[in-house]
Amino acid sequence: MKKYNHIIWDWNGTLLNDRWLCVEAINQALSKRNLPMLTEDKYKDVFTFPVEDYYKKVGFDFSKEPFHVAGDEFVTYYGNNFPRVELHSDSIPVLKKIQESGRSQSVLSAGKQDFLTDWIKIHNLSDYFIKILGIDNQYATGKTALGVAWMTELRYDSKEIIMIGDTVHDSEVAEAMAIDCVLAENGHVNRKRLEKTGRKVISNLNEFLYLLNES
Repeated sequence: MKKYNHIIWDWNGTLLNDRWLCVEAINQALSKRNLPMLTEDKYKDVFTFPVEDYYKKVGFDFSKEPFHVAGDEFVTYYGNNFPRVELHSDSIPVLKKIQESGRSQSVLSAGKQDFLTDWIKIHNLSDYFIKILGIDNQYATGKTALGVAWMTELRYDSKEIIMIGDTVHDSEVAEAMAIDCVLAENGHVNRKRLEKTGRKVISNLNEFLYLLNES
């Protein structure tokens, strides 16, 4: 029997190649406030959850304005420019091969549920997943509770489930769910930070497919 029978996917950065847009969106808000802008390398070094902490790291002062002001600016810019975003080149081939192997798949994201469902439909991915799980707000909070609740619905033992993500937070979510986790470095966080979690870090999704087939 295959060791892993269900794969839980993170969305942003893992399947969706949207880091560049997140950098562009945050830089729009930073520029508006005459704050130093980010390079992609700097972004990968500072991005974290909760995102309010990340905003503070890059210079936003929430004693001057509430977090949601800059947060809403980011969400609006991201949403307006989402049609420019593409999947990682190996996302669909890997999803297809996993589906053909008889394993089931789901998405667990810090994206808002209605946005997430629409985004996955836009990219014609709905048929690959038995469930698409997003949060109930646009500020990326609540993923851990959502994941723990999903575990009570899944018909698999925790040892048969693996999560793939691209952030330190994905490792934390997987730990709360008591499942294995692999982290991809081609998303929102650099390899050095990901390796500190102690998880297996991969360069791309084809490498994840190889690991699955070896399990």
